[in-house]
Amino acid sequence: MIRTVDSPTHVSAPVLAAYSYCETVTGQQARNFAYGIRLLPAPKRRAMSALYAFSRRVDDIGDGELAGDVKAARLEDTRALLARVQDGAVAEDDTDPVAVALAHAAQAFPIPLGGLDELIDGVLMDVRGETYETWDDLKVYCRCVAGAIGRLSLGVFGTEPGARGAERAPEYADTLGLALQLTNILRDVREDAGNGRTYLPSDDLAKFGCSAGFHGPTPPEGSDFAGLVHFEVRRARALFAEGYRLLPMLDRRSGACVAAMAGIYRRLLDRIEREPEAVLRGRVSLPGREKAYVAVRGLSGLDARRHTSRLTARRRA
Repeated sequence: MIRTVDSPTHVSAPVLAAYSYCETVTGQQARNFAYGIRLLPAPKRRAMSALYAFSRRVDDIGDGELAGDVKAARLEDTRALLARVQDGAVAEDDTDPVAVALAHAAQAFPIPLGGLDELIDGVLMDVRGETYETWDDLKVYCRCVAGAIGRLSLGVFGTEPGARGAERAPEYADTLGLALQLTNILRDVREDAGNGRTYLPSDDLAKFGCSAGFHGPTPPEGSDFAGLVHFEVRRARALFAEGYRLLPMLDRRSGACVAAMAGIYRRLLDRIEREPEAVLRGRVSLPGREKAYVAVRGLSGLDARRHTSRLTARRRA
């Protein structure tokens, strides 16, 4: 069982200001993430915002316009800042609000901060322009940039006392992160190609005649692009099914948060499956009202109960 540590009722003004900054960053930049964390009680919501703000900083370095060597240096500076947080060397009056908020969150909850080191490692893979021959190769990257975020988040959520199989919760959180990341990769295939990045395994691209890449609004000539997308969608669905085993282990509001975030990506995956070539014409997204609906479903516990029922039925079969 993974317990959360009860946050102190009093939070100092400098720490609250640091959290407020992180929540502003999250609200402005987290297109899907913010819908889920709004469902959390304030201490967990603040801690998740601190994690997001730090992760956003790392991602922004990797996605920026700086030269590769400068990006690498900036990422190592960020790693040094993380080490200060891990060592308890960030004071409440530090000038970096993200560091202040993250340090407080790490004191309030058993967050495995090494996951942020993994995130930095993953973004460095982007900076080096690494490509992936097989799904096993790509999984290494996905575990760094997304699976680690799942495990970090679980440190905030905790698991319910007596939850069956809770020792596997980190594994399920990691797998759910992979599902979300693979969905992201499918959604952003054209945008990533424009930035010189290819994430889908080269083995899969060759299998479906897509090795030429995606540089326009139509698939490579003679390719089975729809076949490729449907193949990856099935892989993502299997990851979602495994990762959803986490839901019954969480308290109601943490489960709602996870169900909302995962539900948004599942619906995005549905859209991509229905119209594969849409990802070559622009970014596929859900309207705000649909995201809100998914969040309400998560808070109602519908998704968690449905998944629990499916697990129970499988065990009885």
